Amino acid sequence: MTVDIRRAPAAELDPVTLYRILELRVQVFIVEQAAAYPDLDGRDIEPGAELLWAEEDGRVLATVRVLHEGDAMRIGRVATALEARSRGVASTLMRAAVERCEELAPASPIELGAQAHLADWYGRFGFRPTGELYEEDGIPHTGMRRPGLG
Repeated sequence: MTVDIRRAPAAELDPVTLYRILELRVQVFIVEQAAAYPDLDGRDIEPGAELLWAEEDGRVLATVRVLHEGDAMRIGRVATALEARSRGVASTLMRAAVERCEELAPASPIELGAQAHLADWYGRFGFRPTGELYEEDGIPHTGMRRPGLG
């Protein structure tokens, strides 16, 4: 089966696709990781925000959010369905998110807040830790940054 990478601002998504993206985020962050927090933080509908997702046969397997944040780009809300893990889906989607950030703002760095146990995984895409560990929703995180293209 073919996994397709798609992207769109939230306002341009059909309601079913948006529902599936948000459902995946709730399943991963709130149910699986037991982190009760406001996933719907208003940032999905900011000007310039885009959602990217991996889809297979109409199923959303993974998703990320790309934001403009001052002089940097930000990747966040990286979530992968349990059944899609270890298939390379998240890596393909992360590469697409980095490429999209570079298309939108080539000279800008890309930032993210990584769960600490995934820092090495993000390192494969050129991200490096930027500071001390911090706790968010009971989960250790680290800030990470990838330099702009020039």
